[in-house]
Amino acid sequence: MATGLVLSLLATLFIQVLVAYAALVAPVLAPPIAADLGLDPHLIGLFVSLVYGIAACSGLVSGGFIHRYGAMRVSQACLVLAALSMAVLSVGTLPALILAALAIGAGYGPVTPASSAILARGTPQAWLNLVFSIKQTGVPLGFMLAGVALPALTLWAGWRVASLIGTGICLVFAIALEPMRAETDRERDPMRPVLSLGHVLRPLRVVFATPAIRRLAFASFVFAGMQSSLSTFLVTFLNRDLGMPLVAAGIVLATSQVGATAGRILWGIVADRLVPPMTVLGGLGLAMGLFALLTGMASATWPFAVLIAVSVCFGATAGAWNGVHLAQLARLAPAGQAGEVTGGTFFLTFGGVMATPSLFSLVLGLTDSFLVGYALVGGIAASAGLSILLLRKPTS
Repeated sequence: MATGLVLSLLATLFIQVLVAYAALVAPVLAPPIAADLGLDPHLIGLFVSLVYGIAACSGLVSGGFIHRYGAMRVSQACLVLAALSMAVLSVGTLPALILAALAIGAGYGPVTPASSAILARGTPQAWLNLVFSIKQTGVPLGFMLAGVALPALTLWAGWRVASLIGTGICLVFAIALEPMRAETDRERDPMRPVLSLGHVLRPLRVVFATPAIRRLAFASFVFAGMQSSLSTFLVTFLNRDLGMPLVAAGIVLATSQVGATAGRILWGIVADRLVPPMTVLGGLGLAMGLFALLTGMASATWPFAVLIAVSVCFGATAGAWNGVHLAQLARLAPAGQAGEVTGGTFFLTFGGVMATPSLFSLVLGLTDSFLVGYALVGGIAASAGLSILLLRKPTS
């Protein structure tokens, strides 16, 4: 790979790591936060739904900001919002929790459209799946970091300090990106309106007018909801129902993200070299449904090694579809519109992440059963995977 592409890939990767970490602070720390606020921990699903509802909107409008200010400047702004969300969360009140959700949602939505705009410009077609898959490992790496670091930091200094530490890291990295900005954002249009109705709706028009992109968008709605169910509820499930200490539950979550990280690279190589990308996505849908069911069946009698194995496989499927999906979007998007098309598609993607945790929380409230929740969302994911396999073209 060219040096410029490697630098862009590393920059977008670390941005994704930090913003993903910030998004998982509240879910990982749900038990101690809920204890302080007198809330039921499973209500964290409502927090996640709010985060991704805001992310859906901010991602949709991000195209205008990317064109006017540049993808790198937008990425820096996302890091500042991530820092703000962790700082506000540490206040430890219900209004602060809501404001933290709004801040991280505003910062999370534009990250992927901005990185797609940066990478699509300089990545050869033959490397698209691998490059986008490597960049997307930032999400499980961020989740893995959160799963390992936050419980340990909480034991050391309390959950408020654990939340605050990420604030400084995000701000420092936002400043460190400034030297890359001139080159990366050289094609920005300072006169471009950022919030005109036509520009906001254009990504959605392209998504819904193009059958192949539309299919990818609806698949991402389901798969993203499945991925969110893994990361949002796993620690609470293991801690509450299986009696696992918070640190051990965080380790299990972290291993799921190891699987997701390895899986994203693996499936990117497979989709580039061995199996058509749509076939890969369909197969992943079936597999994540299976491992969701197995996760819900876990009990306190299971050996820790078995829990780790199931968690890794769950992560390698439910958390590993994104790179192949984004590469397909970049390949299908009109020239120069990869960021906008990604933003339009991610309006539906984040819609899935917004809807599914609330559905999961509702099921938990009605049945008090994680098994029912995981079986429900797993069945939906498996059905989506099967539909992709049945509707794909022979070469896709």
